[in-house]
Amino acid sequence: MSEAVAADAERARALAADAERVVVKAGTNSLTDEDSNLDDAKLDKLVDDIAALRERGTDVLLVSSGAVGAGLGMMALDEDRETVEESQALSTVGQGRLMHRYTESFARYDTQVAQFLLTQHDLEDPERYTNLQNTIETLFEWGVVPIVNENDAVATEEIRIGDNDMLSSSLAVGIDVDLLVTLTDVGGVYTGNPKHDADAERIEAVGENYGEIQALVDETATGAFGGIQTKVEGARKVAEHGSPAIIAASDAPDVLERVAEAEPVGTIFLPVNGVDNE
Repeated sequence: MSEAVAADAERARALAADAERVVVKAGTNSLTDEDSNLDDAKLDKLVDDIAALRERGTDVLLVSSGAVGAGLGMMALDEDRETVEESQALSTVGQGRLMHRYTESFARYDTQVAQFLLTQHDLEDPERYTNLQNTIETLFEWGVVPIVNENDAVATEEIRIGDNDMLSSSLAVGIDVDLLVTLTDVGGVYTGNPKHDADAERIEAVGENYGEIQALVDETATGAFGGIQTKVEGARKVAEHGSPAIIAASDAPDVLERVAEAEPVGTIFLPVNGVDNE
């Protein structure tokens, strides 16, 4: 990394540390075990990290996957499901369990949570989106943590958002947050698939080199690592809006607190409009 990019990355991390409003996105692998069941320890760790950030006075909106995994654990079904209907049905069973666990876990910090289940219609219809924004603002004023997921039970191809990476970036732009943090089971963006390539190196910052990084990700993203593509696209969308975005490992110790300390965690996407030199 050049000295200029390193300096820009340092300033972008300072911006991230000063964020007053943050969207945190947690993926399925960050919340489930090897059998795809909801993992209570992982969920509690995520809540601990969010609580540490909120203690600094930061508003946090959580975009959470994991409903299907929670449903799998409750229904004791095989992980390999043959139909979309089965996945949708599992999400309806699991979403209640997922929110119950979040309610229990945040209660350790005397914090209330609220649930949003959204489709593309909610993001595209101006009146519905304004109502969503107003409700989120009210919840922040009340000190409540909004928890958002796509409404898998009713989403058809026409109204699907796609995945929670796209949902989290759309919300980050729509409610004008200062930072998007995408938590995943890898430590950021790498030069290769770190699960199969021991020589893969973490890319600390993405800025003007976005095209090169996107091409690299498209070339190396396969299997379970393929989800990094939408994470990179979502982070770029937020960066183009003028806010930094970070992709980091969900199991990293005190990951959100370290972001708030401007430590070099994960991969940071530099705001496209540049970073002030002040």
